Amino acid sequence: MNKLDIGFIGAGNMAGAIMNGIVGAGKVPPGCIGVYDVDAEKRTIWSDRCFAVFEDIPSLVKNCSTVVLAVKPQVFPQVLPQVCQGISPKTVLVSIAAGITTASIKEAMGFDCKVIRVMPNTPLLLGAGASALSREQPVSDAEFDFVMDVFAAAGIAREVEPTQMNQIIPVNGSSPAFVYLMAKTVVDWAEKKGIDSESAMSLFCQTLTGSARMLMESGKSPQALIDMVCSPGGTTLASMEALRQHNYTGVMEEALDACVKRADELAR
Repeated sequence: MNKLDIGFIGAGNMAGAIMNGIVGAGKVPPGCIGVYDVDAEKRTIWSDRCFAVFEDIPSLVKNCSTVVLAVKPQVFPQVLPQVCQGISPKTVLVSIAAGITTASIKEAMGFDCKVIRVMPNTPLLLGAGASALSREQPVSDAEFDFVMDVFAAAGIAREVEPTQMNQIIPVNGSSPAFVYLMAKTVVDWAEKKGIDSESAMSLFCQTLTGSARMLMESGKSPQALIDMVCSPGGTTLASMEALRQHNYTGVMEEALDACVKRADELAR
């Protein structure tokens, strides 16, 4: 059979969102997408939707030009030996696992294989993801562009240097959790003050949406936008002063550094 355009090892939420994105955008038809998951029920679900389902990893790898490793980092030691059984020098491997280096994948394959690392995020499940990608030789421009298009179909995709892949994790991969924590804090506080939680959540979420648009569309820097909100002697300035006194910026930087440190640990 002719090689399928792309295959997925692991059919969880993230892989499912990517597959739905590329099919919905008309990038790749279901019949040209291979799927393998250890869960037989998941394989059946995708088979019923006319995707090309495989019963084992080596068969999928042999029959797909690009293979997305959509499994957790802890599972890589079990998965990579099976990938090795089906890979060829033309196969492009795409890893979305945090902390798994290109070098470690190449070492497991036993040759200088083609690897693209991707750090997506969970809003990809809504088609609003932000994915960072890096490539190294011998990946071609055409191969990289195809993978960029795959992830852009479920949001936006940007290229970063290979050495920045761990540093980018807190920027887009982990940062949704920071936003959710802020939302929880604000809404919980509002509820304590007697404000309806649904109203508070709606108002805060719309504020997040509007603020993001201001960052993207106003042409102003984050500091300039802060200054727009902080009237001299006003309420927002009082809030910002409280954050400053509690070293908000320093705490955030510690959180970002902790994320990168953990990614470096996973790489070892």
